[in-house]
Amino acid sequence: MASYIAKRLFAAIPVLLGLSMIVFLIMAMIPGDPATAILGSYATPENVERLNRSLGLDKALPQQYLAWLGNLLHGDFGRSYALNRPVLDEVLERFSATLILAGTALILCTVFGLLAGIVSAVRQFGWVDRVVTFFVLIGISIPSFFLGLLLILLFAVQLRILPASGMYAIYGGGDLADLLKHLLLPAVTLAVVATGVVARLTRTAMLEVLRQDFIRTARAKGLSERKVIYRHALKAAMVSVVPVIGLQAGFVLGGAVYIETVFQWPGIGAMLVKAISTRDLLLVQGGVLFVAAAYVFVNLIADIVQAVLDPRLKT
Repeated sequence: MASYIAKRLFAAIPVLLGLSMIVFLIMAMIPGDPATAILGSYATPENVERLNRSLGLDKALPQQYLAWLGNLLHGDFGRSYALNRPVLDEVLERFSATLILAGTALILCTVFGLLAGIVSAVRQFGWVDRVVTFFVLIGISIPSFFLGLLLILLFAVQLRILPASGMYAIYGGGDLADLLKHLLLPAVTLAVVATGVVARLTRTAMLEVLRQDFIRTARAKGLSERKVIYRHALKAAMVSVVPVIGLQAGFVLGGAVYIETVFQWPGIGAMLVKAISTRDLLLVQGGVLFVAAAYVFVNLIADIVQAVLDPRLKT
């Protein structure tokens, strides 16, 4: 198992390196000058030249990238141009809010996706299967940002039972109940599409497993249908479902960028939107790399769980 984990970790290094290069080049191709965006009304040619020199932006792109990569290997993510504070401090502060939102959405999509897929497979071609399939198709098809606006309109504007934005109430609140109240709408919005994907793959995997010989043998032994489904069929189906759940972790982390913007959630997604608008290269680079590292870590856990469920994958 140790060699399997090490192999997965080494495979992630070129992925993160390539991603950092892509983000760096995309930011470099955006029209405009970071120094001009930072200085604003004080952006005289002399001030712009002086700021570019102090930030190292007057060097060639390969030199800028290698300098940033060298600092990164020493644990230095650089300093935000616009905020004038260490990138790592800002990213860690914002990432905790994103982790709460994305983690809740991942739990919701995993639990409800598995339940919907299991019920749909067990009741294949029944009315329950048709109802579940109908809602799954709607959930997959509707854009998340549009669903978020609809939920705000219904629950925040019309019914006035849930807040429309923020992580805590501006006045008062600040406790767990207040957090959960603000978390519900964005977490549900972020989880809907992923729930549909998990449900469809779970249904497909369960149907394939339920047709296999060892399931017929388990039923022939007189085991209850509940034990056959949850102790035997689901365990075998999870070998195929676990990697999908790992991929949905990447979806919810990426989807948090615009969901946090819709709900004004103070996470890393909202930070990246502002950093891109101000051409804050180091903050964007650090934020994207941090999210990518989290995604790689979650998929590593998914790979380990999959290897535990099916030891053949470790070879």
